[in-house]
Amino acid sequence: MENLKPSEIVNELDKYIIGQDKAKRSVAVALRNRWRRQQVSEDLRDEIAPKNIILIGPTGVGKTEIARRLSIFTDSPFSKVEASKFTEVGYVGRDVESMVRDLVELTVNKLKGHEQEAVKDKARQLTEERMLDLLLPKSVEQQAPKSEDTREVQFELITAGSDEPSSSTREKLRTMLREGKLDNRYVDLDVADRSLPMVEIFSNVGMEEMGINFKDMLGGIFPKGTKRRKVKVPEAMEIMAQEEAQGLVDMDKVVREAIEKVEQTGIIFLDEIDKIAGKNGSHGPDVSREGVQRDLLPIVEGSTVSTKYGPVKTDHILFIASGAFHMVKPSDLIPELQGRFPIRVELSSLGRREFKRILTEPKNALLLQYMALLRTEGVEVVFDDDAVEEIARIAEEVNDRTENIGARRLHTIMECLLEDILFDAPDLIDKHQTIDTKYVQSKLKDIVDDEDLSRYIL
Repeated sequence: MENLKPSEIVNELDKYIIGQDKAKRSVAVALRNRWRRQQVSEDLRDEIAPKNIILIGPTGVGKTEIARRLSIFTDSPFSKVEASKFTEVGYVGRDVESMVRDLVELTVNKLKGHEQEAVKDKARQLTEERMLDLLLPKSVEQQAPKSEDTREVQFELITAGSDEPSSSTREKLRTMLREGKLDNRYVDLDVADRSLPMVEIFSNVGMEEMGINFKDMLGGIFPKGTKRRKVKVPEAMEIMAQEEAQGLVDMDKVVREAIEKVEQTGIIFLDEIDKIAGKNGSHGPDVSREGVQRDLLPIVEGSTVSTKYGPVKTDHILFIASGAFHMVKPSDLIPELQGRFPIRVELSSLGRREFKRILTEPKNALLLQYMALLRTEGVEVVFDDDAVEEIARIAEEVNDRTENIGARRLHTIMECLLEDILFDAPDLIDKHQTIDTKYVQSKLKDIVDDEDLSRYIL
């Protein structure tokens, strides 16, 4: 999926997101430029910087969903952070470098999971042998420490057929284990004790990173805590399988691949960037605005961030910022930060036509979700076309009269509309329910007409 054409990227996004063609084209070009950069000569490759994007538009119009879906079907490392969560260096809170550390951590865990899945069969074989060792302990003679003389005498006594009874018993146990006949038996298992005290350290390099390094430094001083648990065979098999899979994974290789993937194809989505844009003429210190912008600048421009897995360069990470920009404008950001987001795309508000398409067209359309949920209770719900049109009209009307929250308005309306059916579904005698215009109006008309009521309920 990495070498998709821009038109193919837009087609993929169209399956989940309605409208916003300009934004889709912009992210498609940005993604294609990554592939193009890999094709140019090496001496020029490092000079080509990604063209970061600012998505401007009200809440609920698809800004986050565009970036998230883009990362999913291209398998790019993706992290969503809210710019308003950061504070200026020197104040207690999250530092901006933590978003890169989070992205690396997510990518390492994801690749580690893939590697564990790849060695699952081998881990299962090793787990089976360990379980048989637990169920059939070695003989006392084999377990007891022996002197040289004792070992010599025993070596002389061993015959060719001496292991046959033990081997036969082991194979019988193996067959019983695979057939599930031992599932109710308990075994004693030593498992890692995770109830360790939490130590937090505040420093200018980030609380989370120092905490991790602190634990790593002390790991060799304090013994690893284990506790013995009595668990059933299936649970013990799962615990041991995870341990074996972790032991089979080459973590050095995983870390190398994760860092390379983050540096070359990582996407960081900076939400609420308008919340750190200071208004002109403001006075006094503001640790959540201009100071945060200046801290963000080197990360977005390209710098090296220290993580527990090693240094990570941010030069070619794609940053997609978004914000409603109701009270401020993109020009209220500091000039240096504006220059690192050369592409500005304004997303349009959603109207009745878009709402109707959102309800029915995407792969995860809202109506399909509710129909699937009720089908689990044996209830079949059918929506008339006119009813869908009426739901879209009401969503548009409520957004116009109250706060415009975009497509999220559909969620509140659908919950209110189907409240009775969702509550009574297990006990309904009539398992076939039809939602028509009359039903929609009867459930929502009074709420929509009463503006004060609609502010609370819808």
